[in-house]
Order: sequence, then structure tokens, then C-alpha cells
Amino acid sequence: MSSPRLSGPQYLMRGFQLLRLPGIRLFAMLPLAINTLIFGLLTYLSISRFSQWIDQLMNWLPNWLGFLEWLLWPLAVILLLAIVMYFFSTIANLIAAPFNGLLAEKLEEQLSGKEVAGRETLLQAVASFPRSIGREGRKLLYYAGFAILTLIASFILSPLAPLLWFAMNSWMMAIEYCDYPMDNHRLSFSEARRRIARQRGTSFSFGAVVMLGTMVPILNLFIMPAAVCGGTLMWLERLKDEEPRS
Repeated sequence: MSSPRLSGPQYLMRGFQLLRLPGIRLFAMLPLAINTLIFGLLTYLSISRFSQWIDQLMNWLPNWLGFLEWLLWPLAVILLLAIVMYFFSTIANLIAAPFNGLLAEKLEEQLSGKEVAGRETLLQAVASFPRSIGREGRKLLYYAGFAILTLIASFILSPLAPLLWFAMNSWMMAIEYCDYPMDNHRLSFSEARRRIARQRGTSFSFGAVVMLGTMVPILNLFIMPAAVCGGTLMWLERLKDEEPRS
């Protein structure tokens, strides 16, 4: 691969372009179908409660900050969208994890011209579902730790709570989508996190635009496979050649 020149947002843009590659379209259709089903169902279920959730969130605002309601209301909307869409994405990624891994594998092989060791067929990807669930479980535990810290910080810095939650979810999006190619190469989750953290600026900006994309109707249906492709390209250009920590 050529020396890395892309920024985090550019990796997502390239991810959308890579979805159109002839040998990739079929493998992108499965996570796309799962994403469409999950987002459609959960969006329908949450629409009726959105206003109620906003009111409850604003009631959490301390009385002495009531004069800032006009400013904090849009931030509350951003916070709620970030939480709801991350919840949706978590469920979709949990179900689609084996197919996302297969998509990352096929894209890496096409871009690098080399087979991924232990490459899988579609049936093998389905059979690997229990292992994929285990990997996703480790991500959820990592998320839970960050969520507790963010919740504590939100009580201390109430006006900044929406931005804190958005930042945390953005980082988790980077972890989620950059991890698939590293999992294909059997890197441990701790090693995957270390490599992503070494590219902190690029990783965070990539996760932030993915997070924003999940909040946009229609676009959020395509964001999962595009983010997998963008994360795979980032792996090839920035993350693959690092020496693993012993």
C-alpha cells in the first residue's frame, strides 16, 4: 500500500467508494440488509418515545442552569441521538459481526492482492458466530467502563454531557470498525486497541464521522458496510505494519 495520506473522514468516504467494487458488492449486501432491518424496526419503536426522552433529559438539568435551556436543548437532542444510534449500531453489529469480518477479509484481499490467513467462506463465517459474539462482548465491556467514567463526568460537567457522550461513542465507533480486520488476523483485542490508540487523531475523527452518519436517515443504513471498508483501508495503510507488543 502507498504511504497513508487520508484523514479519518476521508477513510469513511473511501469506504463508500469501495462498496462499489465488483468483488465486494455481494459481501456488503448482507450487513446492509441486517442494518436496514434492525434500524427500521428500532427506529419505528423509538419515534413515539423520542419527545418523552428529550423532556426527561431536560428535567435532569439542574435548576440553576435553567437559563441555558435554549442552548442545551439542541445538545440534549445530539446526546439522545448519539445514545440511541449507538444502541442501534451495537445490536446491528452484534448480529452482523461474522459478515462484517468476511467483508473486511474480502476487501483486504482485493486491495492487497494477498490472501488472509485462515480465510473464511460464507458458511464458515456463519459458523464463527459464537467467536464473533465473544469479541463483541469484549467491546461491550470496554464500552461499559468508558460509559461509567463518562456518566460520572456528566454529573460534574453537566453542560458538556452531550459532547462527552458523543466523544465517547465516536471513539467506540473507531474501535468497532477498525477491529474487524485485526480480528481476522487474530490480534488480541488489547493489541487492537493499542494500535488504534497510536493513531488517535485519525481514529477519533473516523469514529466521529461514522457516529454522525448513524444520525442521518437513509445514510445510516449504509454506514455499517462503508465503515467496515474504511476501517479495513485504515488497517492496511496505518495499523498493519506495527510490531505487536509482547
